[in-house]
Amino acid sequence: MGAVTTFDPVTGHERTRAAPAAAIPRLAGLLRAVPDPDAGSGVPVWSVGDVGAHLAAVHLGYTSLVLPGEEVERDDVLAPGEGTFVERIAAMNARSVELFAGGERAKTAGFVAERGETFLRATEGLAPGTPVSAPRYGDLPFTPATATGLLLGETLVHGLDIARGARLPWPIGDDEARLVLGQSMPTMMAAALNQVRSRGVNIAVDLAIKGGPRLAAVVDDGTVTATRDAPPRAYDCRIVAAPATFLLVSFRRTPVWKAVASGRMRAGGRRPWLAARLGRLVTGP
Repeated sequence: MGAVTTFDPVTGHERTRAAPAAAIPRLAGLLRAVPDPDAGSGVPVWSVGDVGAHLAAVHLGYTSLVLPGEEVERDDVLAPGEGTFVERIAAMNARSVELFAGGERAKTAGFVAERGETFLRATEGLAPGTPVSAPRYGDLPFTPATATGLLLGETLVHGLDIARGARLPWPIGDDEARLVLGQSMPTMMAAALNQVRSRGVNIAVDLAIKGGPRLAAVVDDGTVTATRDAPPRAYDCRIVAAPATFLLVSFRRTPVWKAVASGRMRAGGRRPWLAARLGRLVTGP
């Protein structure tokens, strides 16, 4: 089953904070370099400019989580809604592209850079496990560690969406991907579980990202827990994956078959076919 590693949440959080501090200015530079904001992006229904507007909304939203007393512009874009987690996030995503319209699209690079810097400044010195109220995301146990990991993930993945449409380079490093997966996946897997599909389902998956992290994902009749560096136990199947590949598979930017065919993701164990089922149980907008 492999050795259980020891994760230091303070060190991990500081490393995660350093990653968006480097990635957000890189994203702002990418947004400024886009030759045609109306070009298609890596998100089929959005243009490159739409993705930039969405990123502005993302950075606005995460900053408002850690600065709840600050007046938030365009609050209707970020207001909590009805329905499941996936339905709420899908509605927020649809509204987010209206955050910057027309000539304001040219301002997204500066806005993203400024809000990203504000987020990091506001969370400086906060313990990684400090509770953060996140009503837009429902009943999730949000912390600065979770929010920073999610902000990094949005920056990396949507940066790739822009780069694909603009035909510009946008590398995602394995070290960056490990930080996103380790800091945000335990919370987001629980949030994105399909309650209907998971009723009556009981499976345990050992998710081993090369170089870390290692997660025990256990689905138990409508709930899921993802525990980092869990004690040894029996698993139904084991997924081994390269970090950046698994990040893009999780965000549905790379198809599973392609990741498997390239040798960067594989399933094993007693019931390896359950790896595909886990992907159908944990959904996204």
